[in-house]
Amino acid sequence: MSTSFAIDASEPWPSTAAEGLAVQDRLRPLVDTVGPGPGPAQVRFVAGLDVAYAEDSDELAAAVVVLDASTHAVVERSVVHGVATFPYLPGLFAFREIPALSVALERLDTTPDLLVCDGQGLAHPRRFGLACHLGVLTGLPTVGVGKTHFVGTYETPGDKRGDAADVLYEGDVVGRVLRTRDAIKPVFVSIGHGVDLDTACAHVLALTPRYRLPETTRQADQACRQALKSTRP
Repeated sequence: MSTSFAIDASEPWPSTAAEGLAVQDRLRPLVDTVGPGPGPAQVRFVAGLDVAYAEDSDELAAAVVVLDASTHAVVERSVVHGVATFPYLPGLFAFREIPALSVALERLDTTPDLLVCDGQGLAHPRRFGLACHLGVLTGLPTVGVGKTHFVGTYETPGDKRGDAADVLYEGDVVGRVLRTRDAIKPVFVSIGHGVDLDTACAHVLALTPRYRLPETTRQADQACRQALKSTRP
């Protein structure tokens, strides 16, 4: 492993809701929401992260797929099999996925310049979704891209690629609804860490030349689903 970051695993991983909430409270002030972070022209390697679960089971496969940011060619894949040990609780889903994703990240030989999570960042009931959590733990610029709405309210954006509308939650802008394809349902972009919202949306548009979802998300989704399928009878 030759990545230039390491995830601090010195503290016991939370096992209860109260412990998870305490961790979120402690780490949330560390989130960099100002950025602006590296723009698409400054990023060489971008990584997509996703987790797939076996049906009716806590068995999972976590994938990190690194792409060349300019060509979207796959540079490296890292997939880890595991079992989620944290309970399924709203707002605390990251605690089920981060242990396996952390191992997958640490096994990379390529250090990503940007992480793109299949999930939310600030657009979260406690302003600390998966993208924020991973960004703080790794110190890497991180963006959250959700397929569906989670919290807050928004106006429907226009039908053209690039049209967008802010997501408001408790009076604050926590994300943006972004149209990545003409007349196709939008995605939900939020800050994770070290990237401002405008820059996050620029990255998502740069990563969606043909499809609704970023190439990072598509590749990571395929990798973890294929890995999980390969272990099933």
